[in-house]
Amino acid sequence: MNPFVPILVLGGIAAVFAVVSMGIAQLVGPQRYNRAKVEPYECGVEPTPQPEGGGRFPVKFYLTAMLFIIFDIEIVFMYPWAVHFDALGLFGLVAMAIFLFNVSVAYVYEWRREGLRWD
Repeated sequence: MNPFVPILVLGGIAAVFAVVSMGIAQLVGPQRYNRAKVEPYECGVEPTPQPEGGGRFPVKFYLTAMLFIIFDIEIVFMYPWAVHFDALGLFGLVAMAIFLFNVSVAYVYEWRREGLRWD
């Protein structure tokens, strides 16, 4: 048997499942539409009109989101380090100290620029 046959079978099952799920959703799902749900940004709330050049969005939201992502990545890197802390020895301790220093620089920068303040 060809080694690619199971992959093709699994891909076929996935495609059939996707098509059948969409078909069932069209048949069973509610058919009530309003103008807000047909808008590109669908949330069920009527969108407010935007200014001519597009509305300005505060950069603080983006900075806070980036800070959140940085600290999520920090936690992801700290789990394997904590599990193998004994095996890594002094090298692992120094490497993690440098990593934590680099991440804390971003945090201190954000703190000093008052990006964490929601006025």
